[in-house]
Amino acid sequence: MKQFDSAWRTVPRPLWLIAALFAWLLATAWLRPLMAPDEGRYGGVALAMLHSGDWLVPRLDGLPFFHKPPLFYWIGAAAMAVTGPVEWAARLPSVLGGGAAAASLFFFLRRWTTVPQALLSAVVLVTTPFFFLGAQFANLDMLVAGCISATVLLAAGAAMAKERGEPWRALLAGAYLFAAAGLLAKGLIGLVLPAMVIAIWCAATRRLATLRLALWLPGWAIVLVVAGPWFVAMQMKYPEFFDYFVITQHFRRFASSGFNNEHGFWFYLPVLAGFTLPWFAWVFVPRGKDGTAHARLSDVDWLMWIWLAVIVVFFSLPRSKLVGYVLPALPPLAYLIAQRVLAGRVLETLLPKVRVMALGAAAVCIACVVAISILSSPPGTRLRLPVGQAVAPGDQVLMLDSYYYDIPFYWNLRGPVLVSDDWKAAALDTRDNWRKEISDAGRFEPERAARTLIDRTQLAATLCLPRTTWLVASNTAQLTHPWLFRAQLVAVNDGVAAWRFAGSATSDPHCLDAAPAPTSGTNGDE
Repeated sequence: MKQFDSAWRTVPRPLWLIAALFAWLLATAWLRPLMAPDEGRYGGVALAMLHSGDWLVPRLDGLPFFHKPPLFYWIGAAAMAVTGPVEWAARLPSVLGGGAAAASLFFFLRRWTTVPQALLSAVVLVTTPFFFLGAQFANLDMLVAGCISATVLLAAGAAMAKERGEPWRALLAGAYLFAAAGLLAKGLIGLVLPAMVIAIWCAATRRLATLRLALWLPGWAIVLVVAGPWFVAMQMKYPEFFDYFVITQHFRRFASSGFNNEHGFWFYLPVLAGFTLPWFAWVFVPRGKDGTAHARLSDVDWLMWIWLAVIVVFFSLPRSKLVGYVLPALPPLAYLIAQRVLAGRVLETLLPKVRVMALGAAAVCIACVVAISILSSPPGTRLRLPVGQAVAPGDQVLMLDSYYYDIPFYWNLRGPVLVSDDWKAAALDTRDNWRKEISDAGRFEPERAARTLIDRTQLAATLCLPRTTWLVASNTAQLTHPWLFRAQLVAVNDGVAAWRFAGSATSDPHCLDAAPAPTSGTNGDE
């Protein structure tokens, strides 16, 4: 029995444990191409930040992109400064967010519960497919989830340590630091959600006096010093920033029904149940017969139940819902599942079963990544230019009737592309799509937008120059743009094609008017 107890209670040194968590989450981050639109968008903005040297203003196709703050882009750009534009570097911010969530959960539970509970909770979390995939998806959801998790756990740890006369200021300073990081990761939710969780927990556990820690001045100094300068700088540079970033992207988006992905209030319940299998199945397994009867909820139990409920209810209220929004609910759910696994069971007989379960869950995680890499590779990631052909420094790239987020990343473009569309109509569009994103970005720098966003009526003026243009469009674009038969087809797949257009040596404004009839070999070969 002593040997078994040692297997549960002897844990790796903190640095080794953290290294193992990050290594596991990073293990397959290189395996699949970036998915459009999210991964191509956020990875592309980070790469553009690196190429432009402007580390202050996030830019989508050269235009200020203020949907979210810059922390994700800072981390991604710094990683790609070392590695170049590779997938795992674009996903590193999410890996760091997942690692922060898992590490903070383990250390909090090791201090305030038991080592078996801490170990199993961390294992459940990092081998849950939902969490594993979220940590390898290049968008902002896992990064802010990690910040929220660390903030909640550090703040709760500080509160309980202070009650017991233990050192608490470093923990509370860490909570404020991660709250500031959450603000820079995804805006107000990085601060508001942890505050809601802690406030309700303090009320439920009758520690209202602890709420005075919310007014701890050194903590607010940390928030202002870390997060404040970027927001102030953006407001000074762009007077419309506050209205767009705070009012539109936070409050209007939360309350409005004009955005995409509308689902019912119940949406996240099946999401959490289905995407956390096989571990979620333990919810339906009766408690073990050994051990004492189930005790009343501890302070940690209250924290986890309240944390889970706040996240799920908060993101269930707006009509617009995305799966990744609820990622901050996974650490408390992992704790509750681990508690169910351990409840009333003898550790000696449980350990082999847990090992098999963890290996099976890990295998499911890997299988999901492999399946996604095979089945969900977007067309743009497969549109590679043939060997020997590349966009030269003086060439321009123009996308027709769509914006392919992953092309700038995979072609390693160092400047914005031109995008042709009906931009007057796009400015009036209320739908949440690529046109609105780029059109909104253009409002902050109209002169730059006028050079980048090409109206369909201005195509001839843009292309009929003594300059090479690389054109990217749907592989059926020649049906609506017959002048493309004048261009050389250089790459094509089942969704997208690329052409090389030599332009007009004489700047003939009518170079697109008469297109030759298609003949064999006119378009060149891929």
